[in-house]
Amino acid sequence: MYLQRLSLIHFKNIREADLAFCGKLNCLVGDNGTGKTNLIDAIHYLSLCKSAFNLTDGQSVNHGADFFTIEGKFTLGQSREEITCAFKKGGGKIVRRNGKEYEKLSEHIGLLPVVLVSPSDTSLIHESGEDRRKFLNTLLSQLDREYLHALIRYNRILAERNKLLKQLWSGNFEEILEVLDRQLIEAGERVYAKRRELVEKLAPIVEKYYAVLSDDREQVQIAYKSELNETPFEELLRGAYEKDRILQHTTVGIHRDDIRMTIGGYPLRKYGSQGEQKSFLVALKLAQFEVIADHSGYKPILLLDDIFDKLDMERVRRLIRLVSDDRFGQIFITDSNKVRLDSILQGLDPEFRLFTVEDGVLSSVQ
Repeated sequence: MYLQRLSLIHFKNIREADLAFCGKLNCLVGDNGTGKTNLIDAIHYLSLCKSAFNLTDGQSVNHGADFFTIEGKFTLGQSREEITCAFKKGGGKIVRRNGKEYEKLSEHIGLLPVVLVSPSDTSLIHESGEDRRKFLNTLLSQLDREYLHALIRYNRILAERNKLLKQLWSGNFEEILEVLDRQLIEAGERVYAKRRELVEKLAPIVEKYYAVLSDDREQVQIAYKSELNETPFEELLRGAYEKDRILQHTTVGIHRDDIRMTIGGYPLRKYGSQGEQKSFLVALKLAQFEVIADHSGYKPILLLDDIFDKLDMERVRRLIRLVSDDRFGQIFITDSNKVRLDSILQGLDPEFRLFTVEDGVLSSVQ
């Protein structure tokens, strides 16, 4: 799978662009703040129908405009796909596939998978478990539509249960709670099983890629952390009944799960250097790439945004050599230093195309 052509109108600081890409390395060079990451985010929109950086659709509209349009032409196996994502202030967002509008955006998720590596990934290490759950949810939603449905159902029932716990007790409180608990357990156990299976699949692949990037100097591990690892969900809910009633919200369940990340057996967040943490995040995203490729039968687009930050040049060279081989497909790389990028690409065989970005204007150099 690869993106042949991308057209943008009023997307962030890019007023208008129409670009053709090659099937391997596409390099975007420009100063910080000129729009390199915005083009990366446009590709993310075409895959997942939203920004990768927690921006609302309205925040992605160019200043002075009231809409944006993103159009992409993809090669997917033997087929051609034309995807349009458009948003208008006051009118909402629509996504079309080959001219036909989706009734639900969730129907599009998984068709055109992408894997993004960006500086914001540090939240996976340093922020709360919510960020790590979001990572699992985003990946699994591209792999398994039933997972997405179970997750949506769980979150809806959880909200209903919490609302009930906040209300004054009525005569049928216990009966309603029992019904909600049965539904919550069914959806929650589905989500839990899929997440745990995914982390168990990712773990050895993360270790493999980290060993390549670090020249096998450190050992890293990931594991799925959940109360359900030790105790059935039904038993957890029953044991937390009084606590939930007093605190007026659900205190146990898969909405509290997490990923444990370690280096040398110790927490990565506390004991990993910046370079080791960045290498871990890259290895995690490459593992994500491999899982998606194995599942779908074709290679996702790999987006490497400001990838050289916090990595020494030797680790960068190992990374570029790694993703340049036939295991990976189309790649987009952003960097603020053309000399550095040229030195890294020197001696590599893969086809590449270079673009400059200046104040939202993108130009093809070669």
